Amino acid sequence: MKGPLRIVFFGTPDFATTSLEAIYHSSHEIVGVVTATDKAGGRGQRLKESSVKIFAKNHGLPVFQPENLKEEHFIHQITALKADVFVVVAFRMMPKILFEIPPLGTFNLHGSLLPDYRGAAPINFAIINGEKETGVTTFFINEKMDEGNILLQEKLEIFSDEDAGSLHDRMMVLGAQTILKTLEGLRNNSLKEKPQPKVSNVKKAFKIYREDTRINWDRPSDAVYNFVRGLSPFPVSFTTLSIEGEEKDLKIYSGKPEKVFHKVKPGTLEFTKKMCKIYTQDGVFYPEELQLEGKKRVGVRDFINGLQSFENIFIV
Repeated sequence: MKGPLRIVFFGTPDFATTSLEAIYHSSHEIVGVVTATDKAGGRGQRLKESSVKIFAKNHGLPVFQPENLKEEHFIHQITALKADVFVVVAFRMMPKILFEIPPLGTFNLHGSLLPDYRGAAPINFAIINGEKETGVTTFFINEKMDEGNILLQEKLEIFSDEDAGSLHDRMMVLGAQTILKTLEGLRNNSLKEKPQPKVSNVKKAFKIYREDTRINWDRPSDAVYNFVRGLSPFPVSFTTLSIEGEEKDLKIYSGKPEKVFHKVKPGTLEFTKKMCKIYTQDGVFYPEELQLEGKKRVGVRDFINGLQSFENIFIV
């Protein structure tokens, strides 16, 4: 196919906006942008527009916000755009009646090297599981979750000290670059799709709920460290403190592990005027950035200073 591709883009958060911006500044033409409906939030429950919608409005792109992706009027609107391809980044499951519209198909960007880490939280789980490498995948959407044929994959090293926020930002850039390569491959017909490899034990990346973020101090120090950084800065790992008999959640954003032989019960909290440590299965973990329920996020020294007037403090 000669000339620029006509594209409808589907996405909602910042992760998607970077890809939308890359396409906008390419030779291709964005003929429509589909994003989530505005959500009420913050003080006064004001309606909040998605990052993708804000970018689209600021650059004069047509925006669609359907509640039902199968709704007849919406399907007619999108079909009338005569797009060559749909690009999907961080969006909800799409029905067959929608993803089969464009002649070149509908492809999605996923934040892992599929088939591993299918699901909602691939970046978090790659770090939680101590992976040294991850990447991004573009693949054709089908009726199953993240199981369509692969178009392109690009690998990315996971640094030993980075958290999910840092990895997210680097993958956001790599993902945008990979989408442009995928579009070029589809335009000149140089890209051939291939089925995902059959793997007996596919690593999961299920949606993370609050109770999934509670730290298990009975695990090894390195596992605790990976868990903390894999959930930072969002949704954030936590433990629960008892302070003079009152239980309060303590979010832990960062820290360092150390393997040391001990006979102390895991989950035991100790601190001096300058340092805080929590015993694990095979050592200790030193929290560095924390946030006690009802308080601001602070460094460990400020956290300790805030506890100086209390005597009976322990992890529940």
